[in-house]
Amino acid sequence: MALLCGGMPWSKVIVPPIFHHSHTPRTFFFQRRRFSVSALSEQPPPVRVRFAPSPTGNLHVGGARTALFNYLFARSKGGKFVLRIEDTDLERSSRESEEAMLKDLSWLGLDWDEGPGVGGDYGPYRQSERNSLYKQYAENLHQSGHVYRCFCSNEELEKMKEVAKLKQLPPVYTGKWASATNEEVEEELEKGTPYTYRFRVPKGSLKINDQIRGEVSWNLDTLGDFVIMRSNGQPVYNFCVTVDDATMAISHVIRAEEHLPNTLRQALIYKALGFPMPYFAHVSLILAPDRSKLSKRHGATSVGQFREMGYLPEAMVNYLALLGWGDGTENEFFTLDQLVEKFTIERVNKSGAIFDSTKLRWMNGQHLRARPSEELTKLIAEYWKTSGLLTVSDGPFIDEAVHLLKDGIDLINDADKALANLLSYPVHSTLQSDEAESVLLDNLSEFAASLLAAYDSGDLVAALEEGHTGWQKWVKGFGKSLKRKVS
Repeated sequence: MALLCGGMPWSKVIVPPIFHHSHTPRTFFFQRRRFSVSALSEQPPPVRVRFAPSPTGNLHVGGARTALFNYLFARSKGGKFVLRIEDTDLERSSRESEEAMLKDLSWLGLDWDEGPGVGGDYGPYRQSERNSLYKQYAENLHQSGHVYRCFCSNEELEKMKEVAKLKQLPPVYTGKWASATNEEVEEELEKGTPYTYRFRVPKGSLKINDQIRGEVSWNLDTLGDFVIMRSNGQPVYNFCVTVDDATMAISHVIRAEEHLPNTLRQALIYKALGFPMPYFAHVSLILAPDRSKLSKRHGATSVGQFREMGYLPEAMVNYLALLGWGDGTENEFFTLDQLVEKFTIERVNKSGAIFDSTKLRWMNGQHLRARPSEELTKLIAEYWKTSGLLTVSDGPFIDEAVHLLKDGIDLINDADKALANLLSYPVHSTLQSDEAESVLLDNLSEFAASLLAAYDSGDLVAALEEGHTGWQKWVKGFGKSLKRKVS
């Protein structure tokens, strides 16, 4: 865990009356302090993790893996898995997207302990329902001097960036309103000038010990005072996330590495609010085969798409877990319960993981064939009936067809084509071919005699009564006795 060390980043200094002067109308000023962040050892808090998607589209496989790692960590530690919806982007967020994400998470078997549809002691669990909380904490920071009102217009801010660019400096806010007098602020308020709340960034450095990436540090001098509340009263992302994680007692923040830069601002807000810092763990991105960021141009990328293609939830979970994690053995087949038992954050790799659709398909085939025979037969039969290929979903024909075809399919959706090929096999034309004629003329009498002998002895009847497994075993033995391959 990384904790900020030192006192308040800004201290309010009172000016004694003897030093009051017409050129110094304020009776106080803010002095910026230096501080650093260091990792401290302490008793770890109860494990509480969260997955916090934005409902602006489908659940991406990268988001699903983040949710999975949070789920596995919580379950392996006897902790809580919290689902929080970050829907502050009112224009792009929708309840339809939220419901689709919840459906995908449930399909994967990642049940949450707190969140939408479940409730909990730390709700509400949608950011759009927590605005009063954000305003309360923003006002607390204003009263403590950690934030101030900034009345700069967009034009002024753009000019600051241009000047910084000309001087080859970082495009950070200059702090124009950081030390404004009460009179200057009141004057702008009376005029109705829009303002934002800006956080006073101290001097110094910030350092965290990331659970995956190791030590990460930043120079605070390159940051500049940043906005936490917009002029329309809406809080910005980093402020919302910090308030939510802090007030929900989140102990471990496990998320994608693209959020690593956000940790800088969030850590400062944690310190200012007086909340303990959580442990951070930033997971590598999922990459396409060309090592670019996985996107729609590479094919299916959402959980819903893979579900519709016939993938099994246990196969998706197994494959996603292996994108950046392993148990140290060559084993690649895991159930969700086995993953909970084996998972540790220390074995998560910080290098990017390549998404291999061929490997995922193979993995799905392994899980498909690992299903109990009756369950697999029912699953495929229902798919055949739903697709219209068959009118019934049970019976001897269904049982034999599934047993015959299961080793050749990796996806449920493959079963349609496999059965269609079986039923449309050109038996008549095959028997009339020159190759078949040669086989039939030269070997049919020997084959028929052996088959009749097997029937008379009762071996053939016994094999048929044993079902598919017994029949398959007998056929192999029969072919071996004839010194030819029979299938």
